Amino acid sequence: MFKKVIGSVAVALALACNPVHAAKYEWTFQSSDQPGIFMYQMAENYGKWMSEMTDGEVKISVAPVGSVVQYNETLDSVSAGILQGEFTDPSYFAGHDPAFGLIGNTVGAFGHPSEALKFLNYGGGKEIFQKLYDKYNVHLIGVVITGVEAFVSSKPLNGVDDLKGLKMRAPEGMVQKVFAAAGAAPVNLPGSEVYTSLEKGVIDAADYTLFSVNHKQGMHKIGKYPVFPGFHSMPLQVVTINKEIWDGLPKNVQTMMETAVWRLATEVFFQYEMQDLEAAAKARAEGIQISDWSLEERAKFRNIAQAQWGSVTEKSPIAKEYADALVKFMKSQGLM
Repeated sequence: MFKKVIGSVAVALALACNPVHAAKYEWTFQSSDQPGIFMYQMAENYGKWMSEMTDGEVKISVAPVGSVVQYNETLDSVSAGILQGEFTDPSYFAGHDPAFGLIGNTVGAFGHPSEALKFLNYGGGKEIFQKLYDKYNVHLIGVVITGVEAFVSSKPLNGVDDLKGLKMRAPEGMVQKVFAAAGAAPVNLPGSEVYTSLEKGVIDAADYTLFSVNHKQGMHKIGKYPVFPGFHSMPLQVVTINKEIWDGLPKNVQTMMETAVWRLATEVFFQYEMQDLEAAAKARAEGIQISDWSLEERAKFRNIAQAQWGSVTEKSPIAKEYADALVKFMKSQGLM
């Protein structure tokens, strides 16, 4: 009996010293990616960090794209509370307001992820973006930059003048408009046809994806004159939550969620940059001639892009406010 009492006391003391916390907040955030994709793994890491920082009080389950709602329905679902949050590309919601498309990928604006992160976090970009989300009962916790896309080319490109007459692949919409304004001849092709189209000479260049991804797919075997770092496209990813849930959270939990997004943004930025730089070193060793545009040439392209942003800003007051703030920031940093 004495041994049983001692054993019971020991168990009680152990539980007191190591309490098992039930989650106080349990949420489902849907990702725009599938399991196994790097960004999906990073979303899961975000949930893990929040659990660790709150000692288990916050539990975030990450749902794959399409598992609860379609990829372009997450905004409305977070607004209604069907999902509690999302990890996604805001460009998917350009049909709600054109500002989502402009902010999600401000074509021609940024030449490096640090420029975008500085503008969004310290140049007023995030505050303007939140005004957009306020219309949908959604809170923007933070923004992640996946990296500036490189440019594949089978012809040397050292500046804006070399774009004139260039047959190139570009997605429909703002990207095509900007390149057409720069004098190129853009066409819409699915990603699956980029390699063969370059190989057969149907196109001379392509807006495709990150340098490291291009290199893995063998793009530089036929496009031996890539531009890196890129100058035209750098998509955003956002982490959002239902605004009513956010407003009901204690300040310390809100701060931890924002801090975790900053860690997420930092890790994604650094890891993608490391992969790109490693691939660029391999490409140079293979005889690939990489062009890095000067600040002056990048500024020329931004000025061309800025003129095209007007087609969006005319349709959305928030898009105009965002674009105006971005131009002011760029000029203050000597980027325009």
